[in-house]
Amino acid sequence: LITYKEVVTVAGTPAELFNRAIEWINKQYKNPADATKVRDQASGIIEIAHRIEISKKEQGATLVAGRVDYSMKIELKDGRFRYTITNFNMKDISRQPFERYMDKQDKSYIPAWDDYVKQVDDFTRKLIESLKLGMQAPAPKKPDTW
Repeated sequence: LITYKEVVTVAGTPAELFNRAIEWINKQYKNPADATKVRDQASGIIEIAHRIEISKKEQGATLVAGRVDYSMKIELKDGRFRYTITNFNMKDISRQPFERYMDKQDKSYIPAWDDYVKQVDDFTRKLIESLKLGMQAPAPKKPDTW
């Protein structure tokens, strides 16, 4: 399976990291309550199920080529968190594991698949960067010295 996974060291208690993660989710997703399937502060686990829209160019126009579902798990511990992004599935006539689109030996392979894979990778890398920024400790407030 295509999997993006990393442990990131960041200052904060599990409760502080949980609050930062929820704040990031609320900014990242249009409907955060629908995107999050698990929000368990006691265990420090958040699970997200969402989708990526991929596009294709046809006759100079940009069209929707499909939607790729993915799952994301954020695990929180003292001073660190781990994210796992996996289970990429292309919504087609039936759900297709997205790994299929990386197989150039597949009898259905078309060159556009390479672009689909790149779009999903680009999206996921931007998502990870956004998460890492959102999980950083806020800058200490400067005292008001007027």
